[in-house]
Amino acid sequence: MAKHKEKKNLEDQNPSEVEGKMGESTKKKTKKKKKETHTVTMETIAENPNNISPIVGYFPSGYDPLTNNNDGVEELRTKLYRNAKRNNRLQLVVSPNGSQVDFVGTNYSGEATSAQLCTYSLGILDKETQTLKIVPIAANKIIRLEPRVRGLEAQETEDPDTAKQELTAEERNDKMRELTQKYSSKKTIRQARKLDSLRQQEDTGNQEEFDRNIAGAINKEALEVAVATDSARNIPPHDLDATKPQLAYPLDRIISKGEWDFLLDIFELTEAGAEMTPDLYPSFVCNRSYKLEHIQDEDEKKRLAGIFSFITHLVKFKDKHSMDGVSSAKHHKFPGILSQKFTSMFSISDSKRLPEEKVTLLINYVLVLTLFADDFRSDPSDIAKDLRINAVALRPFYEYLGCKLVREKNVVLATLPVPLVFPSVRRKRRR
Repeated sequence: MAKHKEKKNLEDQNPSEVEGKMGESTKKKTKKKKKETHTVTMETIAENPNNISPIVGYFPSGYDPLTNNNDGVEELRTKLYRNAKRNNRLQLVVSPNGSQVDFVGTNYSGEATSAQLCTYSLGILDKETQTLKIVPIAANKIIRLEPRVRGLEAQETEDPDTAKQELTAEERNDKMRELTQKYSSKKTIRQARKLDSLRQQEDTGNQEEFDRNIAGAINKEALEVAVATDSARNIPPHDLDATKPQLAYPLDRIISKGEWDFLLDIFELTEAGAEMTPDLYPSFVCNRSYKLEHIQDEDEKKRLAGIFSFITHLVKFKDKHSMDGVSSAKHHKFPGILSQKFTSMFSISDSKRLPEEKVTLLINYVLVLTLFADDFRSDPSDIAKDLRINAVALRPFYEYLGCKLVREKNVVLATLPVPLVFPSVRRKRRR
């Protein structure tokens, strides 16, 4: 009845009066809806590795920390644990006061491992200074805190990485061998078998041959120490008493017998009639590929093609572990036996960069092999381009190897006179 009366009263009143009352009511509503606005300056704070960022977590069990206390806030003890080996792994433990239940969450297991398509940040508004600070949260994860009874329930399941670390090297090799036999191609299986046989030969070895090599090495070491005084020469294996250039740097001590089977790529490419492109092979190899076509003896052709292939792998290995040539070696495939040999020979560090003295050693290996490929009269211009060194700056490397530079028809050639004579080490005078 009251509603009908109100309708009648509104009908009896003038339209202008009704509009006035409606306007007053809308004004009151707009006053209620009016929101407080601030003109603030935003400041984005980057994550500092020395300080821990804010940690955000939530309780999926429905637990509310703002209850069970006279002040409206329950006392909580919060602890944060960081993995000693992987400092980006965090574990958050929230313990309510007087309770046997802990709330535990991590940023590397459970819900945290699911796909994440956004970035989380925490905004802090200071009304007095009119500033809004945006801070990244720890690990960019909102941690799910699961309840656990203290003392009764074990911690998180063991990290699978730790289980992998417990495997010995032999067990890992056995597993890799099984996977290779099951899922790899026939070519890869053959290469793996050859590699295993080479390792067994190296392990067992002929003791008499080993003794002979040691005896020979002792004499050569004595000669090398006499020449190089207090520092060993950073060059490939050599023989100071050699009477031929081919014996001054023995090729079988640079490329071992078992490695030749993995250096047939250029030989097979030549037999198929395909061309070598500069983006896959060094210019030194491409400019001398015609030599393979004129060799009739198959063994001699395989030998020269193997030297070209070994030079290619050395140049690509240098590019792979340098700043300026990493793109050229991005898709290059190294045989496993050569990859292991180069890594141990040139001492790759954790930074994946070659030490300065190992770069020199690698360049010396390349230059010696170029002498073999050019019958010990080599033009250094194209190999200098492959090594990303000025041709003039490459001349001291040849001289350090005992080479002699001669000029023929306005072209500088590197030759190798025998017996080897190394330049004396120049020492600066002390004042």
